[in-house]
Amino acid sequence: MTWYGKAIGAFIGLIVAGPVGALIGAFLGHLFDMQASAGKVAADPRPDALPVQEAFFRATFQVMGHLAKADGRVSEEEIRAARAIMGELRLGEPEVQLAMTLFTEGKDRSFPLEATLAQLFRLCRARPDLCRMFVQIQLQAALWGGSLNTAGRKVLARVCAALDVSGYEVVQMEALLRMQQGSRQAQSRSAVDRVAEAHEVLGVARSAPDGDVTKAYRRLMSRNHPDKLVAKGLPESMMKLAEEKTRQIRAAYELIREARGMK
Repeated sequence: MTWYGKAIGAFIGLIVAGPVGALIGAFLGHLFDMQASAGKVAADPRPDALPVQEAFFRATFQVMGHLAKADGRVSEEEIRAARAIMGELRLGEPEVQLAMTLFTEGKDRSFPLEATLAQLFRLCRARPDLCRMFVQIQLQAALWGGSLNTAGRKVLARVCAALDVSGYEVVQMEALLRMQQGSRQAQSRSAVDRVAEAHEVLGVARSAPDGDVTKAYRRLMSRNHPDKLVAKGLPESMMKLAEEKTRQIRAAYELIREARGMK
């Protein structure tokens, strides 16, 4: 039987935080059940990962709502973008409803952005890859929803400062996400533009030696490996985004290799 993780998670969540806690607990328990049924775990999930997953899940959608409201209003496009992220994460209907509740909480003017991020950072201080993944999810939602205006970028800068993610890393993330979007419209973009974007994704200059390009690629692949991120506390449902990121990093490297004639 692979339902007991969900039941136990819901029971613990209900005791700790009421009905909303029960839903998060059930969600986290469901992740454990899926891992157990797939043979990925043989015993209880890492106890230190569960608080990280819960804080990560809550903060993800609260901050997403806060970022969408940065310019004073939330557009239909921004709501669609939030729901698209939920679709990417393959959330069930109960989890979608919880995520939308959290999104609405984040839109409130009194939402404690700094306190929420400080709590997340305390849990993820030793897991900087999770902090980067959190910022990437916010950036992706902002790009899809058209929230990367002046006000949105200011909020994103506060998020990055609180989670110790550098502006340089954000430039890389944005280049990677724009490359992902542009891959659907590749014919309308020149090869020069795409190669330049690929260098930004890897964080290397166009003039960098081939060896430096390869080192940057291997470093990024190691840092963003989905299994590593999940082991550090990334909710299992968010693995798809991590996998997509590694695919784009690999695509950027292959594009540079082809352009340079690297072996």
